[in-house]
Amino acid sequence: MSEDMNQVEVKNFKAGDRVTGTVTKVEEKQVLVDIDGSKLDGIIPISELSSLHVEKAEDAVSIGDELELEVQKVEEEALILSKRKVDAEKAWEHLIGKFESGEVFDAEVKDVVKGGLVVDLGVRGFVPASLVESHFVEDFSDYKGKTISFKIVELDKEKNRLILSHRAVVEEEQGKKKQDLLASIQPGQVLEGTVQRITDFGAFVDIGGVDGLVHISQLSHEHVEKPSDVVQEGQQVQVKVLSVDRDNERISLSIKETLPGPWADIEEKASKGSILEGTVKRLVSYGAFVEIFPGVEGLVHISQISHKHIGTPHEVLKEGQTVKVKVLDVNKEDQRVSLSMKEFEERENNEAFSYELPEENKGFSLGDMIGDKLKNLKQ
Repeated sequence: MSEDMNQVEVKNFKAGDRVTGTVTKVEEKQVLVDIDGSKLDGIIPISELSSLHVEKAEDAVSIGDELELEVQKVEEEALILSKRKVDAEKAWEHLIGKFESGEVFDAEVKDVVKGGLVVDLGVRGFVPASLVESHFVEDFSDYKGKTISFKIVELDKEKNRLILSHRAVVEEEQGKKKQDLLASIQPGQVLEGTVQRITDFGAFVDIGGVDGLVHISQLSHEHVEKPSDVVQEGQQVQVKVLSVDRDNERISLSIKETLPGPWADIEEKASKGSILEGTVKRLVSYGAFVEIFPGVEGLVHISQISHKHIGTPHEVLKEGQTVKVKVLDVNKEDQRVSLSMKEFEERENNEAFSYELPEENKGFSLGDMIGDKLKNLKQ
């Protein structure tokens, strides 16, 4: 075709026209195409190949590809074309639909940049770092080339602004899982969980997508000063469901209820006649309660405190005092243990008497002392 004919044919096109073309040559910074239905050549600059940055034209297209293109500029013998604009126009139509419906879709992460991730959806989609996951991520380098699910959270075609979120998808799934779990969970169930957070008043345990609170009083049969003394974050624990408040999404749990009680083997630990050491916990008018094992208190009746007559236990005991006691009786069913200090005191007195002999005679023999006693008895 002569140059004049080329020029005539070029004049049949104007900027904004849509054409189709077949790739005939891929150069480093541009692509040549045959315009279908004409003998004209078209040129696609590398900047018009994709909404994303392209290093080499061959990364975006190959020889023989059929492309939908938009005329950018009409030159004397060729058309300057854009693939990017056609792709973007089509993409915006789909994306607006996805945004309005809240659709979740999968897409490949094309690049990791400062502040987040880049996704090619026909237009450049940006995922800010704070919207990638529901947890903090220090290094995003592993995300390049990964296909993950997204929702569009912000869209402005005029400003060419498209903000995506993977975090919204994760949180939506977690929310659904939480509702399903709240609907199915029942008081009395024993479940496996993971300690998530520890506070002054207890520990929050994840039981499969929802956190429940183990109050400090439900951590152990023993008295707990600080929850961190008993559990650590990340620890696997067994918990019993105490109550479920579905309206407020609150679950009360207990670790204590899954553990053997302090009275479980009390008859072996505190067998009748055994001597133990304990701590005076409470003093009452009729005796003293002594803790002999964590969570197990026994009663030393006032009559079993001393051989001497005492008006109140306060006369000889004080709270917090460590004492030795003898087990008189143990009742596992009623959770009662009867103790005696007097029994132990009696043993001490006997032992004391057998060892406290006079160091010197001082004019009297043991025989004299016994003889005097016998004379008194005869009289």
